[in-house]
Amino acid sequence: MANFLKAFLASPILLGAAFAGSAVAAETTETFSVDALSNPESIQLAQVTSVSELSDVLPSDWAYTALQRLVEEYGCLEGYPDRSFRGNRALTRYEFAAGLNACLDVIVQLIGGGDDLDTIRRLQEEFAAELATIRGRVDTLEADVAELEANQFSTTTKLKGQLDAHLVIPFDVEGELEDQDEVTFEYRGRLNLDTSFTGEDRLRTRLQFGDSINSANGIPGNLARDGGGGNNVVINDLYYSFPIGSRVSAIVAANDIVSDDFVTSTIVPFDGPAVADYGGPQFYDQLGVGGDSLGVGLNISLTDNIILDLGYATGRGQDATKGVFDEYEYIAQLNFLTDGLIDAAVTYMDGESGDGNGEEAIIAGLLSLDFGGFVLGGYYADQDGDDSYQFGAAIPSLLGGGAAGVYYAEDFDDDSVIEGYYSAKINKYWTLTPAVIYGDPDGGGNDSLYGVIRSTFNF
Repeated sequence: MANFLKAFLASPILLGAAFAGSAVAAETTETFSVDALSNPESIQLAQVTSVSELSDVLPSDWAYTALQRLVEEYGCLEGYPDRSFRGNRALTRYEFAAGLNACLDVIVQLIGGGDDLDTIRRLQEEFAAELATIRGRVDTLEADVAELEANQFSTTTKLKGQLDAHLVIPFDVEGELEDQDEVTFEYRGRLNLDTSFTGEDRLRTRLQFGDSINSANGIPGNLARDGGGGNNVVINDLYYSFPIGSRVSAIVAANDIVSDDFVTSTIVPFDGPAVADYGGPQFYDQLGVGGDSLGVGLNISLTDNIILDLGYATGRGQDATKGVFDEYEYIAQLNFLTDGLIDAAVTYMDGESGDGNGEEAIIAGLLSLDFGGFVLGGYYADQDGDDSYQFGAAIPSLLGGGAAGVYYAEDFDDDSVIEGYYSAKINKYWTLTPAVIYGDPDGGGNDSLYGVIRSTFNF
């Protein structure tokens, strides 16, 4: 088999060096008649046994080694009757055929008298079924790829969707269904068109629709994933995010980007799995003056674990009488993120409302302690002497990929929420999250209790 491969690999040398006429050996004077040159088939090429027999091939020529191997190792190089090689002249079809025939004769001799060819044939027969199966799979893959390429709506854009539906059951504190509040159902749908031009950037256009009736009105902040009312389709997000070098990423937005959209992490483990809005840090939404227009932000990786987030959002950029500096909020957050015990951050927020009055600045600290499957987390925020805070415990992975948690949260106006939830991953497309939520919307004992089942489909 080794001799067969050596002879086979010699063929490109034969074609490229011996018969392509690209060798730069010294040219000798032609000794053939005009009739012989006009009828190359009348020239009988002569087999040589040593490259030294070729009078116009010198050891200094760049192809000398290739020609030497073809002659001395494989014996399939022929010269002209006058013992010249003529490496600079063009190759005729007759000469090519003669040289190719000589090397094929060598290949036949190398494999004809051994067991290599029989071994190859036996292996082909033994694995015929497997080879046929692989061939069939390749054909199927080629057909699938061709169909996908023919039917994809874009080579740069992916469509992703999410549908959240809530069944809301109000109870009084004794656990009986309140007569004045009925069981309700609401939903929110999102379609994200994510476009990438470089593989590392993202242009997102989000269409959102829903029918939110503020059914859990006894809960401060209501539900985390409500979607407005009237089943109207709106552009909820329009932004472009992109890297600047290896340590900095940027975002430029046209609407609905504020506060926690600029930060690398909100730290607390309840933000996302929780059903009530207060599962996420409430202070991010306290200023409420940006998000209707321009938003710009940077995420700067100072080290692998320390990240600085900066963001600026305005609410009046489309108003001809107001500009992007008339109503705004900004945020700076310094994060310490690890794969171990501690994730933490400190946050500073400030802004100015549309009437020109400055908002009181907010200073906050966030902390999450991961003890290996059991996480304690929360935050504390101060705004001109008023405080807002959250604390609780979560199990990020429970019973086949589910998540559970319980927390207490209070805002700057003493509104408070207690929630316990369990997020069960039914399959890769469907998540079901039952929750019990207790709310005290004014801190004055006007408490309420809700049972909520959230169903989430991702596609």
